[in-house]
Amino acid sequence: MILCLWCVRWRRISAVVREAVRLREGREVETLRRVERMHGLQKALDIRLSSASLEPGIFGIIRPVLLWPQGISPRLEDAHLETVLAHELLHVRRRDNLAAALHMAVQAIFWFYPLVWWLGGRLLEERERACDEAVLESGGNRKVYAESVLKICEFCVGAPMTCVASINGADLKKRICHIMTEGVTRDLDFSKKLLLVVAALLALITPITSGLLHPTLTHARSQPQSTADANTLVYDTVSIKSSAPAEEWGFLFGGRTFTATNITLRDLIADAYDVDATRISGGPGWLTSEKFDVHASMGQSTLDKLNALPEPQANLEREHMVQALLTDHFHLLLQHQNKELSAYSLVVEENGPKLKQAMAGDTYADGLKGPDGVPIGPHRMRSVNGELTVQSLPMTEVAKLLTGQLHRTVFDHTGLTGDYDFTLKWTPDNTQSAGPRGPESNRSGPSIFVAIRQQLGLELESQNVPMDVLVIAHATRPSEH
Repeated sequence: MILCLWCVRWRRISAVVREAVRLREGREVETLRRVERMHGLQKALDIRLSSASLEPGIFGIIRPVLLWPQGISPRLEDAHLETVLAHELLHVRRRDNLAAALHMAVQAIFWFYPLVWWLGGRLLEERERACDEAVLESGGNRKVYAESVLKICEFCVGAPMTCVASINGADLKKRICHIMTEGVTRDLDFSKKLLLVVAALLALITPITSGLLHPTLTHARSQPQSTADANTLVYDTVSIKSSAPAEEWGFLFGGRTFTATNITLRDLIADAYDVDATRISGGPGWLTSEKFDVHASMGQSTLDKLNALPEPQANLEREHMVQALLTDHFHLLLQHQNKELSAYSLVVEENGPKLKQAMAGDTYADGLKGPDGVPIGPHRMRSVNGELTVQSLPMTEVAKLLTGQLHRTVFDHTGLTGDYDFTLKWTPDNTQSAGPRGPESNRSGPSIFVAIRQQLGLELESQNVPMDVLVIAHATRPSEH
């Protein structure tokens, strides 16, 4: 609607220009040519006499035309005529019509933003003031120039058009006061020019720097790949199904397979990116309510490549493979943000730890092999009904398990090395993720904080820590296959 309105106004003025008579001689033409020479304009401006009730003004951008209302010249003395024509020529030299057209386009796009309309008024005032100051700087008499503006306003009844740069613009009273005030013009010395350049550079550099410091959305797969292998390692077959009601849940890396049982997407992301679930925000409503069974397996060639890597690098590659799985099947998009979050520090209680250290050669009765019959290694855990059983896990992994129970990041500050076995029993409250609860849940037992202190000889201390947070920008349910 805004564009259509301006097009109508433009066509109306274009019709006036076509009907106007081109002046080739006379008092106005002679004065115009003299003013052009005074201001160093090489190209002669076309002046046309119009019978329309409009004030003198410049129309057009590429081939500007000066519209001169019929009957106004007898009202102006030579000095008045010269200042009015000088004002209009300065609009041409400053390319004010081009600036006005650009701002019209901005207003049409950002019509809903009040600041854009406010800026339009300020631009009109500033371009009129700039021309006023230029006329006075060139030797124009203040009183004569103010009289010229008033005589134009008395003669013309038409409102100034947006697409025409004219002398009758901005706040008339303010303009007259400004014209008649001594010392209104200010020289743009070197320091002021330098200040303007610095301001312009800051306007350009600030958004670019902000964009670099706050990366845009990236695919979950866009993590650094292994430096030992340029090829992306992926699972050859992937099966994702909605979980049936079950008590047990957890992750299992076994040989060439990855298995997640009764796991939410949030827990899958936490495991794939090695962050706790408290540092994941956003995402769809089913992020923590719907649970999935995921089984992925790799081919022999992929397994051989992993086995050829050092263990830390192989573990990193496995994380990348799960990240790729989430990207391909959940269409996951992530964004990083830095926030200060509440956390716990896991420390040793003053009476010392009450943990049993796992020894080499220990065997366990449950689950020595994964679903494909391949040994799964010595590390394992089981969590159900407020009971956490840990077999041969380091304290860093224990801190991650406690993070999942407390929905708050737990840092390992115990200083304990080695792997440990223990069973922790407590009464879960509504804020803890203790796994599916069955009828055997002990409602009379201690809280998890008391249980950690009494049964493990450890303690949780609260603290605030700045941490990197993963914001889920997009995720979709996978198709079951």
